Amino acid sequence: MILFPAVDLKNGQCVRLEQGDMARATVFNLDPAAQARSFADQGFEYLHVVDLDGAFAGKPMNAHAVETMLEAVKMPVQLGGGIRDLKTVEAWLNKGITRVIIGTAAVRDPELVKTAAKAFPGRVAVGLDARDGNVAVEGWAEVSEVTVLDIARRFEDAGVAAIIFTDIARDGLLKGLNLDATIALADAISIPVIASGGLASIDDIKATLTPRANKLEGAIAGRALYDGRLDPAEALALIRGARVA
Repeated sequence: MILFPAVDLKNGQCVRLEQGDMARATVFNLDPAAQARSFADQGFEYLHVVDLDGAFAGKPMNAHAVETMLEAVKMPVQLGGGIRDLKTVEAWLNKGITRVIIGTAAVRDPELVKTAAKAFPGRVAVGLDARDGNVAVEGWAEVSEVTVLDIARRFEDAGVAAIIFTDIARDGLLKGLNLDATIALADAISIPVIASGGLASIDDIKATLTPRANKLEGAIAGRALYDGRLDPAEALALIRGARVA
């Protein structure tokens, strides 16, 4: 199990949104590179970054901030937001991103995901963000008619590295992960699944380490880390202990 600390970028700053609403953003750090270094110093091993402005614009909008983060830390970084074509995928991978996350384009252009995953094995993930089980796109501004499972199944055997499943209703609200839905998805497909949205406390970490959650690749923590509800040292020690066991 990997615990991914999240850095969401808006106007070059580290923010957290509530339920994906750009009008409900809280700024936590003006310096993304410093935030990345802080997470590295705390012992995290894999960083999750989202270009929020890019998700709405359909193209990278916080490239400078991402690049400063890549310079600041040596740990792998996965990046989503505004990645809608093969040229952007390749550009980010060449800059040092470990894997890109394709969200909206996975719904609208599944062939892009398949082409990218074939061209860059192990370096393309799919972000599926859901409201009431249906996938939301365009920075969560639109809800599609298709379910998360429908989309995920399109990419079986395509070489996708992971599915990042976010329950929008919980995101940024510290209500706890929707593990029932996330585990159900993981059990229904062969692609590794990462839980996202609502991680609130050490209890969520413990829940991801139970036998029923053993198919999950990891979980993403955002606001709980920033406001001190989740102690990084305690969480990472639990995860290390579970790996040894």
